[in-house]
Amino acid sequence: MIAVKREVRLLKDKAVASLTLSVEHFNRPWDLGRGDAVLILLDHAFEMLLKASILHRGGRIREPREKNTIGFDACVRRALSTPGVQFLTDEQALVLQAINGLRDAAQHHLVDLSEAQLYLHAQGGVTLFRDVLDAVFQEQLSDLLPARVLPISTRAITDPMLMFEEELEEVRQLLAPGSRRQAEAQAKLRGLAIVDGAIRGELLQPGEGDLRQLVKKVRSGHDFGQIFQGIASVTFVTDGSGPNVSLRIAKNEGVPITIVPEGTPGSSVIAVRRVDELGFYNLGHNDLAKKVGLTPNKTSAAIRLLNLKSDPDCYKEFKIGAVRHQRYSQNAIGRIRALLAEKGVDAIWQEYRRIQEEAKLRS
Repeated sequence: MIAVKREVRLLKDKAVASLTLSVEHFNRPWDLGRGDAVLILLDHAFEMLLKASILHRGGRIREPREKNTIGFDACVRRALSTPGVQFLTDEQALVLQAINGLRDAAQHHLVDLSEAQLYLHAQGGVTLFRDVLDAVFQEQLSDLLPARVLPISTRAITDPMLMFEEELEEVRQLLAPGSRRQAEAQAKLRGLAIVDGAIRGELLQPGEGDLRQLVKKVRSGHDFGQIFQGIASVTFVTDGSGPNVSLRIAKNEGVPITIVPEGTPGSSVIAVRRVDELGFYNLGHNDLAKKVGLTPNKTSAAIRLLNLKSDPDCYKEFKIGAVRHQRYSQNAIGRIRALLAEKGVDAIWQEYRRIQEEAKLRS
């Protein structure tokens, strides 16, 4: 064990204490406030560990003349990219972003995680805490905590991606005609959306409109990879067994992870980015019209009613030289077909014309 400064030691002790309480709540045999407590305490454990590690590496956790220390995202950014301080990998930062986003929802609103997904984040968190403690302080978590306090579960997760797909299938059942359980479905979708957004570098909590769009995608029959492209772009790797099990995130081959510029609205520290965005947004306006069987004008009407141009999963504008190109993804086809099935082309056109007339009157 190497010598540490008093402030570093106190922060690290707080981190270990919060981790211990998080795992204790995970292993409790009753569910009163259990999921929220696990996430809140786990998130706090990491903020304390990050600050202790940054200080130990010679970095700062307080800006000049500021009374308060830096926040969670700033800690992750410094631990990821500050020369002489850096001790996190890109994949580890993804784990932290997911935990922090889920904690935010648990503390300030509602989030419903399945037992399997809660285990995924708890075990992944313990693995990451153990890795950072060893990398920065050359200390073993097993020397600080009894082996029995590591997360245990009566349902072993052998394939995390299959678990996510099963959770989406549960959402489909909640949204079945006549079930009247959309509020429960949205609470489950919120958890999936937060993890997906954390991986893609978009940590804003999903609003009601975002959740309604996800509900539409689920009802339209979109598969998991189409709805949650961030989660689908990474792999969850497990090794070991019993108290020595490890669970980590690894990016899929060919998919880069990039640091998001500080101050980017609606973004966090890092994000998984598509390798070939022109390959993803591979439809021009006329191509899209042919795919959905509409005229270009009526395709424009459907695009306007769905507000597709504000959905990054469906639309992006590219500037090549001095020319701007409006491009759509394959996801736009499913969205328009679902709208056609719901309203019909005539109703879509009439509503579009009404919106245009109202805009003219306002101008």
